[in-house]
This record gives sequence, C-alpha cells and structure tokens, in this order.
Amino acid sequence: MKVSSLFKYIFIIFAIGLIMYAGYIIYKNQQKNENENTQEVSNSEENIIKDIRLAVTNYDTINPLITNNKEILNIDTLIFDSLFTLNEKYELIPSIATECSKTGDNIYVIKIDNTIKWTDGSSVNADDVKFTIDTIKNGNSIYKYNVEYISNVEVIDNGTLKLTLSANVPFFQYYLIFPIMSSDYYAGEDFYTSTKIPIGTGRYQISNISTNNITLTYNKNWKNPNKEDIKIENIRINIYSSMGEAYNSFKIGNIDFLNTSNQNFQDYIGTIGFNKTEYLGREFDFLALNCQDTILQDKAVRQAIGYAIDKDHIVTSVFNNQKAVAEYPLDYGNYLYKANESSSGYNPDQAKNILEQNGWTYRNNRWRKNIDGRTRYLNLEISVKESDQSRVQVAELIEEQLENIGISITVNKVSDNKYSSYIQNKDYQMLLTGVYTSYSPDLMYYFSQGNISNYSSDEMNELMQNASILSDENQLLDAFQKIYNKYKDDMPFVGLYRNKNISISSQSLIGTIMPTNYTTFYGLETWYRNN
Repeated sequence: MKVSSLFKYIFIIFAIGLIMYAGYIIYKNQQKNENENTQEVSNSEENIIKDIRLAVTNYDTINPLITNNKEILNIDTLIFDSLFTLNEKYELIPSIATECSKTGDNIYVIKIDNTIKWTDGSSVNADDVKFTIDTIKNGNSIYKYNVEYISNVEVIDNGTLKLTLSANVPFFQYYLIFPIMSSDYYAGEDFYTSTKIPIGTGRYQISNISTNNITLTYNKNWKNPNKEDIKIENIRINIYSSMGEAYNSFKIGNIDFLNTSNQNFQDYIGTIGFNKTEYLGREFDFLALNCQDTILQDKAVRQAIGYAIDKDHIVTSVFNNQKAVAEYPLDYGNYLYKANESSSGYNPDQAKNILEQNGWTYRNNRWRKNIDGRTRYLNLEISVKESDQSRVQVAELIEEQLENIGISITVNKVSDNKYSSYIQNKDYQMLLTGVYTSYSPDLMYYFSQGNISNYSSDEMNELMQNASILSDENQLLDAFQKIYNKYKDDMPFVGLYRNKNISISSQSLIGTIMPTNYTTFYGLETWYRNN
C-alpha cells in the first residue's frame, strides 16, 4: 500500500470520528436544553397562583338587583347571567336566552336554555325570568329602566315566555341584559329583605360573605364550552371604607386588580409596579345646535362650527388629557361606529370656506348673509350651566375658537333651573350639555322627533327606522354608516369629549386585560398570578 493511500484512509477515519463527536456534543446540548425547558415549565406551573384579589368601596350588597354600587355590578357579571350579554365590541350575545323574536306589534317571544343550572343544581326556566322582571318592576333596582316598557309577561312553557311592551322600543334586546334570579330560591319570602346569599349561573359563585371580604369560587355547574381554560379558582373581594384605602392596599401588594375613574390615581400608588389599561367611558359631552334657530337652521353654519372647534386643545387645556376626544354617541367602542377619519376634524380654513361657499360674506370683521330679506350676522350664544365650572371653561374656550374664524359668541352662564328649562323646552341657540350613553345603539335622543337639537330630517328618520328592524350584522354596519354620514353632513350637534376609565393590574397578574364599560373581566380565562 502506498503511503499516500494510507494517509488518505487515516484522514477519512479521523473526519468520521470528528463528525460523530460533534453529533454527540449536539445531542447532549439538546438534551440539556430540553431538560432546562421542562424544568422552566415545571417551575412556571408551580408558580401559577389560581386566585386573584379585587377591591370594592362603599359596599352595600352583592345582590345585583338591589345594589347601587358600580363596582359590585361589574363583579356581578362574574356571578349572574342575563338573557343576553355584550362582548368586547358591545355586540349582543345570547346567554340564558337562546333567541328573542318579535312576533307582532311590540310582542317578543323569548326562548330559554333550560340546560343552564343554578349553583344549587336546579335548572333555569321561564318562571325565573318572569320573577326577575316582576321583582325589578316592584322595587327600586338600578335595572328598572330596562323593564320600564314591559307591560306584561306571560310564561308559555318551561322554556318560553312572551313579553308585551307598552310602546315600540328600538333594539329592545339590548334592554335584556339584567341579571336573572332564581324564583324557587326566593319562594315565600320578600326578595328585597332576604338575608340569603344569592345564587347565580355565572362563572363563579358566592361561597362566603363577611364584614371585610367576599369570596367567590369557581362554579362547576357553569355552562360554557371554554370553561376548562379558566385558571382562576377563587376570587377574594376585599371591602374598604374609601378608595384611598383601596389604593394603599394595591400599593402594598394586597390587591391584584382595581378599577378607577380617577385619572390622578398615581398620586396614591406611585408610578411603577403596575400595568394600566384605559378605556372610553359613557359620559358623552357635546354642543347641541338648535336647528330651528334663524341662523343655525343653515347647516353650513353648523358644519363651520364643527370644523372650528379644536377638541384636542379642549381636552388638553381644560382636562389635562383626562378626557378623550369624542365626536359621536357610539364612539366608546361600539362595533357599529366606523368613523371615516381618525382626527377630531379641526380645520378652521375649511370652516371659512364652507361659509363663503354658502352665501356668507366676511366684511368689517363680521360674517353676514341675507336671510328672508334681512341681513343676518353670525352672532351666537352658548348657554352653559354656571355651577359646572369645567363646562364653563369649555364654553369660554369654544367662544375663543369660534371668534378666531369671525363668529361672534356670547357665553350665557345660567342657573341649574334655567339649564333644565333649556333642556326641556329647547329654547337656546347652542347648549353645552352631556348624556350617559346607553349600551343600545338607539340614537333617537339625538335624531328623532323632539330631539335635543330640534333637528328634523325625513331621511334620517327613515335611516333609523330601517336600522331598527335589521338583524344581519353586515346590514346593520351599512345602515349605521349611513346614519353617521348623514349626521356628519347635517351636524345637529358637535361631539366634544367623553370620560376615560382605567383598570390597574399588578405586575404579578398575568393575562390579557380587555375592559369595557359593561365588564372589566373579558379575557379572565387567561388570567393568573405568578407570585
């Protein structure tokens, strides 16, 4: 054998050995990584704590039909189910009810899911719904508005009941989101004086109520296809005498999740060690424009006012960004609101152009136009409740902004009684006001006969009527887009701002926080604590 051939074979053997050794090293490293990953998973699972701690102040009762406490109503969404519920986009979702059909003039037939069980093991039935409605009507429940137009409840059978309304109620199903209570459980006693711990059909049940706290445990009877995903087994609700106490408890680590409307909460808990989630509230402020006024009946003037108001500046200078710019009653997250633009619409040059294009001329620092044979000037008055200092500041800022484009403004600060008279009689030019918007997408307050702005439009009435009888989501989206476009063109009011709410969670609370005004517990199936 030649020496060269011998070296070649030795080289090949050596190379094979290196490859085998390298493979062995890679295999050992993979095994090590897998063991480490397994250990990490094991440690992670060991660190999962399956309970969370909440807070409530000004506690009165956990009973959802009796309490006046907003945070208790929020927590009650975990314990009690309604006929229908709302998802994160405020879409109506069947819950205890499987369907609700309008079968005649103001008559609705509701089907009940009898497979749903109370925590005592009994089944939900139509009598429970009738009992709940009658109980709400006979008391002072916060849900009394929901059943105001129900004039008769007839139980057809165990799973069916018929509701008769005293008037036509657009989007009536949105009124059916009040908690349902068990009729058998309260049989033979006064619901409003009962000392029983209420039972429900929701994700959690009340296991204990004491002076200082309430304990909820996972409801094994809860009917939900995703119930196996729930990690939280227990919820402890600590009761405090003040929000200051609750803030302090959160700060020292005794609370995991807290809701607040106080934008200055960091003054109490500091600036680190928590996660913050903001969401738009339902307190909607707007400038109502009297569409029957000699000047304001010209929609060009109303459009110009809309473009001349700098909402961002109002929110910044008056509220230090503790409010959110808003232009429309449904822009708090409702799926039926699809704005065409992301800005507030501030454009003073466009405001002037609209006036000029519609016959207004600007001379000697005044806008003028011949209306019904007379020269009219753009001299307008904003009325505002004198006792509401924030709105007074807003009115004065709007005065400044409108005068910047040549519209002369007077701010009329009125008493509470006078303000109420303006609301009732609509005898103002412009009124700075606000409402607490409903979960229902019904916009009659703003656009129908007798509305706040004295606005009248046959086209708008037809659009709203068509929308009220639709059930298909795509058709509803299209119908509400047309309503919105009509609003933008006619501008019977100028939306300004709405409140913001905040959910605060500790850094040890893991999961997706998706709060809304209806409940702050969306995504709870992903939550757990890790220390």
